Amino acid sequence: MFPIHDDAERIHGRPYVNYSLIAINAAVFTWEVLVTGFFANGRTTSEIFLEYGAIPKFVLAGDIPIVLTSMFIHGGIVHIAGNMIFLYVFGDNVEDRFGHVKYLAIYILWGLFAALVHSIYAVAVGGGEVPAIGASGAISGVLGAYLIMFPRAKIYTIIIVFFITTIRIPALAFIPFWFILQILFTLIGQSGGGGVAYLAHIGGFIAGVGTGYTWKYLAWKKMSLSIPSVGKTRKMRPKIEDISPSLEPEVIEGADFYEIIAEMHGISAATDIHADYEPDYKRVRIVASGSRKYELFAKLPGLEGLKHANPTVEYVHYLNGIARIRLTK
Repeated sequence: MFPIHDDAERIHGRPYVNYSLIAINAAVFTWEVLVTGFFANGRTTSEIFLEYGAIPKFVLAGDIPIVLTSMFIHGGIVHIAGNMIFLYVFGDNVEDRFGHVKYLAIYILWGLFAALVHSIYAVAVGGGEVPAIGASGAISGVLGAYLIMFPRAKIYTIIIVFFITTIRIPALAFIPFWFILQILFTLIGQSGGGGVAYLAHIGGFIAGVGTGYTWKYLAWKKMSLSIPSVGKTRKMRPKIEDISPSLEPEVIEGADFYEIIAEMHGISAATDIHADYEPDYKRVRIVASGSRKYELFAKLPGLEGLKHANPTVEYVHYLNGIARIRLTK
């Protein structure tokens, strides 16, 4: 299975960090190819891996720089192509949720944790001097976080068996299946040998899942502090049964329009969302009437002092937990 792209929508522009990571990996790989004659020079290849790879015994001794360099070294075209495809498909949305700086920092932390897990095992079984290379550990963290943040997303996937076809696979099926394969490959590798650090994949994935759950908890906690009733809704179950875990809706103002972007859960279609402009408060009231019933408010800028302003809702669009509400001025 080869993922092509997903249908999870970005709301904060281009994923510059993710694009930069892919570009750096490609540039480093190009350098490897030029220096080693496309890995035909075995001695030079070994020197690069030993110099820049994450040697387990050194990782456990606290040599962080070699972990960082190892995350940009790859052992062949298939190795880097597979990693970059997964990073391209899944990394942009994770960056969109975390933000550029946080995404870069967490990506590196996922790589460090993955290297640590692999190194502990490698040293224990006598492979403490064999360097590990590749961005797989950090990208596994991306997959783990994506699973928690975008469980309803569909992954457009190429399937190659006796024929080639493309299908849409839910993230809730695609990513767990991938993770199960890593566990199986780990067991096979332990009994039959192998050169892939599957435990790094498992370690990175677990770190990513933990990060995803932490992010969701902190978002909910921040909302519960700003809206005290959020923390009590499960016990009290008032008329408004639940509140969306998102923060305040984002409002984009254009020359003749407003666009409101809000994270909303418990919604199956745009018809479950009703939006009205409240002129007395210069805001838009957004009501969800799906499996969860709650309301959000979006303050419209630039209307102070305008008594007769009456923005009207043009359309409501909803996809994978993100609502887009457009109003004409």
